[in-house]
Amino acid sequence: MKRVVVEGSQWGDEGKGKITDYLSEKAKVVVRFQGGNNAGHTIVFGGKKYALRLIPSGIFHKNTVCVLASGMVISPAAFLEEVDVLKKAGFDTSKIMVSDRASVLFDYHKTLDGANEAQLKGAKIGTTGRGIGPCYTDKASRVGLRMGDLINKTSLQKRLKSALEFKNRELRSFNLPEVDFNSLYKECLKLGEKLKPFIANTAIYLQEQVKKGTKILFEGAQGAMLCLTYGTYPYVTSSSPMANSIPLSCGIPTNSVEYVLGIAKAYTTRVGEGPFPTELFGDFADELRERGHEYGTVTKRPRRIGWLDLNVLNHAAGISGINGWAVTLLDVLTGVDEIKVCTKYTFEGKDVTTIPATLEEYEQYKPHYITLKGWKEDISKVKSFEELPKNAQTYLKTIEKYTKVPIAMFSVGPDRTQTVVLHDPFAD
Repeated sequence: MKRVVVEGSQWGDEGKGKITDYLSEKAKVVVRFQGGNNAGHTIVFGGKKYALRLIPSGIFHKNTVCVLASGMVISPAAFLEEVDVLKKAGFDTSKIMVSDRASVLFDYHKTLDGANEAQLKGAKIGTTGRGIGPCYTDKASRVGLRMGDLINKTSLQKRLKSALEFKNRELRSFNLPEVDFNSLYKECLKLGEKLKPFIANTAIYLQEQVKKGTKILFEGAQGAMLCLTYGTYPYVTSSSPMANSIPLSCGIPTNSVEYVLGIAKAYTTRVGEGPFPTELFGDFADELRERGHEYGTVTKRPRRIGWLDLNVLNHAAGISGINGWAVTLLDVLTGVDEIKVCTKYTFEGKDVTTIPATLEEYEQYKPHYITLKGWKEDISKVKSFEELPKNAQTYLKTIEKYTKVPIAMFSVGPDRTQTVVLHDPFAD
């Protein structure tokens, strides 16, 4: 395979960054196709931990081109700050490309994000407050700016003036300070100069790479259950992190995606509000949270913890056409005597295995579990499936059995070396 997608198959935070980092060693191009700096990847290697928010994980491989595609919303200040941090850490940032069609995220988007959340009161979405939703709203409303506008003075002046007419009206409705055009325009000119070396027509570049047969790895933020269309709406993100959205978000043909690797945490977590049928509470949930270091990469918010839900994995697989699973944080379950796995739900006296469209219905779903025996052996140094304890093998086989999707990889620790590959997606 030449073009592989790393897709989160739950509510995000599945460990995509580590798997992307591992696979990006084989890719010539790594592409982030949606989202903004509201989500991040944590990558550990060489005894050091790195947190990425916008820049693709391929940045740690010196010959890899990193593309921030058209489907993203990008805070120029956050991007430049991340570039600076990487430079100081000794990494080459000269091979980063930013789409001229990616949306520009301004400070007023963050201000409006907070104001909108406050207005919702008891029905808050639980956003990160990074302005992602308002920025995507402006894109859909056709009042947003794109990265290409920042390096074209005529376009910038016209588009910014038009945008602020709408945004200042919106800010006034919340009794918030308006944005001064002249100040922001001057700031944008300075940002444009700094961003100019990175901004390019990435759609044309990626089309050329597809034609050449270049190995390309696509990575998104969040997970399938946070998809704007197929997630637990409205407690979702403002874009689609699913593989189906890649052709449009990147400007490449629909048949460009060849292999979808679904990242599945060995248990389930989610951040923010919304239904979570397998959620756990109490001391055991707290213990798993600490073991798995389950706190947001960007927000540091504690993640909600639950048992693995195979209905969620099947939901993602059915829509995205997942070809193989990468099961992460398997080591976190070591020492748990009995491990539960949700295989179906009960609703109004009937068995259900699908995810409904309405929260009101999903909140009434009761999980049905099977119970598997745990293992106590240390698996952090395991190098093959056969080296796993029998009960850990059974756990992985259970995922395969109920989803009818094979395990391609599994992870037994945070370091990139603690990854066991059963089937290399790039090897097909």
